Amino acid sequence: MNWLNEIEKYKEDFISDLRGIIAIPSVKDTEKENAPFGEGCRKALDYMLELGRKEGFEVKDYNGYAGVISYGEGEESVGVLAHLDIVPIGEGWTKDPFGGEIVDGYMFGRGTVDDKGPAMAGFYALKMLKDNNIKLNKKIMLILGCDEESGMECMEYYVKHGEIPTMGFTPDADFPVIYGEKGGLNIRMKGTCNTVIKSMHAGDRPNIVIGKASLVVGEWNDSLMDMFDFYLKSNGLKGSVAYTGDEATLEIEGAFAHAAMPYNGVNAALHLLNFVGSAFQDKFAADTYYMLKDWQGKPLGIAIDGAYMGFLTMNTGIVDIENNEASIVIDIRYPNDADPDKIMEGFHKTAKELDYGLDIVLEHNMKPLFVDPNSELVQTLSGVYREYSKDTFTPNITIGGGTYAKKFPNFVAFGPEFPNRKSPEHMYVGGCHQKDEGVNVDDLLLSVGIYTASLEKLAK
Repeated sequence: MNWLNEIEKYKEDFISDLRGIIAIPSVKDTEKENAPFGEGCRKALDYMLELGRKEGFEVKDYNGYAGVISYGEGEESVGVLAHLDIVPIGEGWTKDPFGGEIVDGYMFGRGTVDDKGPAMAGFYALKMLKDNNIKLNKKIMLILGCDEESGMECMEYYVKHGEIPTMGFTPDADFPVIYGEKGGLNIRMKGTCNTVIKSMHAGDRPNIVIGKASLVVGEWNDSLMDMFDFYLKSNGLKGSVAYTGDEATLEIEGAFAHAAMPYNGVNAALHLLNFVGSAFQDKFAADTYYMLKDWQGKPLGIAIDGAYMGFLTMNTGIVDIENNEASIVIDIRYPNDADPDKIMEGFHKTAKELDYGLDIVLEHNMKPLFVDPNSELVQTLSGVYREYSKDTFTPNITIGGGTYAKKFPNFVAFGPEFPNRKSPEHMYVGGCHQKDEGVNVDDLLLSVGIYTASLEKLAK
């Protein structure tokens, strides 16, 4: 069956259901009973599970951590792993982040790409298989998590309490097949510091480039104002100063981006530290900027270009300074041929050379994912992608982002974003974690066709 023709029959229902899940503000929040990640994530999970019940699927709720919608039977199973939580909205949107508005073929809203749109694509793949009475030899499980963006605690819980599929994919990245994902380190630098910065609280998550930041300093004067203006102009930045007496609040606008691709963003917090370090001769700010300024980590001696996965990347995601107490969180994505111990050695060695006062602690290490690119799983998914997309050129790849695929053996990331797609010239369309996040509706429907055909082949 040509599943691209079949999905056209479902287009209006698909759009309506997707708008329904986009409308739910499922940002991680305060834990409540049966809602470990807050009410928004609980509502999003309930929404999807209710869709499953209405369609007659077997549905199971894992205490608000995750849910499963399954179809078919068999000793073996094929999994689709998607998440329903979203990153904070951020600033600068020109569309309603919860509206699901469609403009010139693009739907806008937080989660349209990451990852509510792909989750709905997985659901409709199951629905079309069921509606067409496709006989399978393996069970298909759509597993929906609620904490992908904040540490994947949802999957930690599910692994302990739920059924693990034999194989599968997560629709939370790019096409074709992503058979490798970099490892991820979260490093915190914390302690007492000597700085003119009175207060600075920048960044929401380690996995987002800080696109806007402010800090408060004392001893402000007109000559510093001229220096700040010069700094902004020489770096092509926008910013402002608001001051009362000799105390000033400095703000810089950078550009938000995913931490896996920090080179696509502009880290406003690091620019503020650079300015304060230079203008005030502030050693702490200058040393912090020196250590963290390069997204490859060259000043720390940790730069590496992996054979399969490319460069190590580094993002400063959170900076908190108050009353000479500092806490800075760094997100590092490293290739599978890098050594996490040597990365930590690079931090400690550089800090010692600079006589840097903060303690440096490894808080989290998610190991790399690597699946044999010649495996049956990778080759099956790759073949379906090429058949449906007509793209016979783009190779299967590895990425810096961390997906659910790392949590289960024999899983890869697979779509939904297509290579070499260009946004319309007359309209800005943001990507994952960016303002005006949006997706081409036809591309998303194409991914539904690809996922349906892939599940049919893997489960038959």
